[in-house]
Amino acid sequence: MVTHPSAPPRLLRIVAAGAALFGLATLVSGGRVLFGPEAARAAAGAVVPFVLWFNFGAGFAYVAAAYGLWRGRRWAAPLALGIALATLGVFAAFGLWVAAGAGYEPRTVAALALRSAVWLAVAWLARPRDAGRGNSAPAAGAPGTGIPGGSPP
Repeated sequence: MVTHPSAPPRLLRIVAAGAALFGLATLVSGGRVLFGPEAARAAAGAVVPFVLWFNFGAGFAYVAAAYGLWRGRRWAAPLALGIALATLGVFAAFGLWVAAGAGYEPRTVAALALRSAVWLAVAWLARPRDAGRGNSAPAAGAPGTGIPGGSPP
């Protein structure tokens, strides 16, 4: 098992649980609008199709990232950053959509801002780092690393 030297395990577990709940809620709400009854689509209002599909698909990535964070996997931090950057990209595309005069729900602005902020925070909390230097790679020749110039363990 490859563990992730990041924030304290308890904090990452709290973040992971929140990410899992966020992901499941995203899948349920997006799935209801995409695949549910007409009443669910009508209640959603003037949805922006690419935003709706992105958010629904991202729900699966949220759950995967939550699993990785919970288990301390190294790939969880880059996945969280990828989610954040992809969300910001969709937010930018949404801005172009609005600027072009297309219809949208005002709550979409708040939802994209919230998703962007949440995933930027998750990516920051999950980032690999060494307590002394702010990164996860040992220095060349550091004692006990087996890297030439270092002392044996």
